[in-house]
Amino acid sequence: MLNFTPPLLNSASPWATTEEDLQALYDCPHTGAVTVRTSLLDGFWDDDAIHQYAFLADHKTLSTSNKAMENPETPIARVSSLNTLGYSPLGVVQCVRMAHDIYRNDERQVQRKKAFIVSVTGRAEDVVDCYNCIVSMRSMSRARILMEINLSCPNIVDKPPPAYSKTELLEYLDALNPDLNLSMYHRDNVIEVGIKTPPYTYQGQFDDLVSALLESTCRSARCPISFITAINTLGNCLVLDSTDHSTPVLNSANGTGIGGLAGAALHPLALGNVRTIRRMLDSHESIRHLDIIGVGGVSDGAGFRRMRNVGADAVAVGTAFGREGIGVFKTIHEESNA
Repeated sequence: MLNFTPPLLNSASPWATTEEDLQALYDCPHTGAVTVRTSLLDGFWDDDAIHQYAFLADHKTLSTSNKAMENPETPIARVSSLNTLGYSPLGVVQCVRMAHDIYRNDERQVQRKKAFIVSVTGRAEDVVDCYNCIVSMRSMSRARILMEINLSCPNIVDKPPPAYSKTELLEYLDALNPDLNLSMYHRDNVIEVGIKTPPYTYQGQFDDLVSALLESTCRSARCPISFITAINTLGNCLVLDSTDHSTPVLNSANGTGIGGLAGAALHPLALGNVRTIRRMLDSHESIRHLDIIGVGGVSDGAGFRRMRNVGADAVAVGTAFGREGIGVFKTIHEESNA
């Protein structure tokens, strides 16, 4: 069980990269946990010239990662984002160390301290190495650190999201099952693991997800994950300049400016994914215990309530956090409790 109090947190994003970013999220009284930006085992080569993001509303660009534009009249509930980003420039060891440092410096009682979700990605064997790294560093503090496996990033050239394939999903699930993989570190000293899924748009994709979870569970009598984060950005999206209607607003690794869509435009799809996954998990005894972190277009109390009502055990915020800053969590928390 996630049991975050409050059940509100940030999603993995560029605004959760540095220790300063994470400290601000940890100190915020309106977040119940902190997610660290998705990282590789040894970090990612980050280039601002091709890894970019933009905030959008009504087909107009509000701002980009390298160009500020003031549009104070645009309600945050209408703001979407597009990104051509990769992953964190920091490796997993650095990310975990930052979490432990923040936790150790928190003088509150243990039960009042927050959990960290370290988001990771890579090949199945790399993810196992990330897991072993996190477990081996547990002695640094008593921090509760969970691992989220991002199987859904649409922005990496020639690397389609593994969560769209049942075969590839099973490869990751089986690799993380200590009963099937003897390379897992301290088989009895486990940490909570989840997967981040891409936006699914037809029933067969949901069927493959659930089928992979059931098959992996049957092979060892237990499910190798404890939560699902749904959803990541929607790939293959393009926004053109509003003046010439032909130039992409962002650059990208392949020069097309095509990237992942998030924020308000994704909210209905996110709600549908969370509701469908929750309903399907609940229909199987062996996987109904899995929690869901709902992500996608939440920017206010109403959006938070909608996400909770369709089955999210916790709600994460990305675009609105990037656009509004840390104060958005206070807004969401207070509005959702009004």
